Formats: sequence, C-alpha cells, structure tokens
Amino acid sequence: MPALTEWRVPSANQPRASDYGFDLDRSLASVVGLHAIIPPDAFSAETLGTERAGNGVVIDNGLVLTIGYLITEAESVWLHLADGRVVEGHALGFDSVTGFGLVQALGHLDVEPLPLGDSAKTRVGDRVVVGGAGGRTRSVASQIVAKQEFAGYWEYLLDEAVFTYPAHPNWGGTALLNERGELIGIGSLQLERERDGKAEHVNMIVPIDLLKPVLDDLRKFGRVNKPSRPWLGLYSTEIDNRLVVIGISANGPAARAELKTGDVILAVDGQEVTSQTAFYKKMWALGAAGVDVPLTVHHEGVTFDVTVTSTDRFKLLKAPKLH
Repeated sequence: MPALTEWRVPSANQPRASDYGFDLDRSLASVVGLHAIIPPDAFSAETLGTERAGNGVVIDNGLVLTIGYLITEAESVWLHLADGRVVEGHALGFDSVTGFGLVQALGHLDVEPLPLGDSAKTRVGDRVVVGGAGGRTRSVASQIVAKQEFAGYWEYLLDEAVFTYPAHPNWGGTALLNERGELIGIGSLQLERERDGKAEHVNMIVPIDLLKPVLDDLRKFGRVNKPSRPWLGLYSTEIDNRLVVIGISANGPAARAELKTGDVILAVDGQEVTSQTAFYKKMWALGAAGVDVPLTVHHEGVTFDVTVTSTDRFKLLKAPKLH
C-alpha cells in the first residue's frame, strides 16, 4: 500500500468536475489521509504491519469512517487534512463482519461530512468516483463493474460487495461516491480479474448499507453489541473445488488444534464443504464464538476428524488506548 508520499493518479483516470452534477471538489474535501501506528507485539502486526496508511471519510462531526484493518490495534492515529493540518485521532471501533472501522478526531476537523447514500440502489455500469485524500489528483473516475459475493481468505464473507474499475492505487479507506456525491462504500482491496484475455485490477468496496445497522454500536461500544461469530484463525483458498489451508494464525484455535498449511478441509460437522462460502456459513451456523467446530480434514493421504474450539477474535486484539 503506498505511503503518505507525493503521487498522482494518471490524469486520464482522474475525475473531472464538469462530468458530475455535484460539487466534486467539495465532496472530495471530506476524504482525509489516515496514518496509524500499531505496537510491534499486536496480534495483527505480523500480517498487517506496524505502520499503516490509507484514507478515511468524514461522515459526522469529527467521526471518520475507514476500513478496519488500517486501525486494528492502533495505539495512535493521525488524520491528514486537505489544508495541510494533521489532527490526532482515536481508533473508536472496528467490525470484523463488515470490515468497517471508525476513528474519532481528537481535534477540530472543520470538514463537512459526506451524506450516506443507498448502496442497494447502485447498478453495474453506474459512474462513480473512488475518492482518495488529496482531491481530484488522488481520485479515480470509475464505474461499477460487478456486484457479487466476496469471500476473503481470513474468515470474511460479504453477500454482495461492489467492484469498480479502473482501480484506485491507494485503495484502503477510499470513498465510493455516486452521481449525487453521496458515500455508497469504503474501499477495501485491490484484486485482479481477467477480461478479454487480459489481467486488470479492480477495487473491492464494502457497501455503505452494511454500516447503517452497526454504526450506533460501533460509536458506543467500539464493536457490534451481539455475540461474535466463531473464529478459527486459519487462512484458506479454493483449489479445484477443495478448501485448502494456506496459513495458520499464531496462537489461534486452529494452531492450538495443530492444523497445518496444506490441510484440506472436507467437512464441517459432517457436512461436506468445497468452497470458502460453504465453510464459513456452516461454521457460523454452529453458534457463537466459543462453540466447538468439528472438522473432517485430509492431510498427505490421511483423513481424520478434529474438533477446534473457536474463539472471539477480539479477545486476541489489543484494546486501543483511551485519550
């Protein structure tokens, strides 16, 4: 992920104010730069690093919405504003189900919040802007190229994510704006897809409608106030209709159960699984975090059953420091 250094989106991909029916520059001024410092002994430091940079979007007075991995376990957060000011922030909340993160500014931002739109009303082919901190030169005139399920290797599933092309090069926490200048999503990933025999990059965007049911809880409690999903701490991918373990989270339940990279997960509680989606849904259907998850696993010619006692992934994370 690019750091907070000088760079520009290629001019051909930059949005032009005349192409939109809203004040583009005013809307993009609501996107701020975000820089987070994470302790070296944080659970997420090994996979996500101790210094993370991206974007955030002002959605209320002093409240900044971003993608959660940027601020998970952050001990300090800094918000970089368009006028050159830097304001300290506090990592207020993170939702592992949607992926959203919230930051509360600890100083006056003097930035107008972006109104929230309705992501369910978007259609493939819609013109959008993927807005980054720094205005038009760091934003991309894009369009929605897909709305479909997304399964992540880290026990993450969205029933319908939004995909945009061309891709923003500094995608984390970017603002997805519709043709009315409303916020309809937050940038999460850059992925590669094949089209007409060529590889092209697209952004995966978390739809803003997923924020609305959880926003109050994130503000009040720092997380969603209901029992957490079971979490095993394993990374997986699909290879030839088989679910293959490609990594194990240190100190997680899968590691304690001695699961290993290369294991093939054949079934959850006796029900066959051949995809990440089926694996996640069957596991989450067993109950809340802490439930035992019976797995049938194949490894180097041997098939065996193992029961993994799931946990709440939040228990492994450092609580953000209060200011």
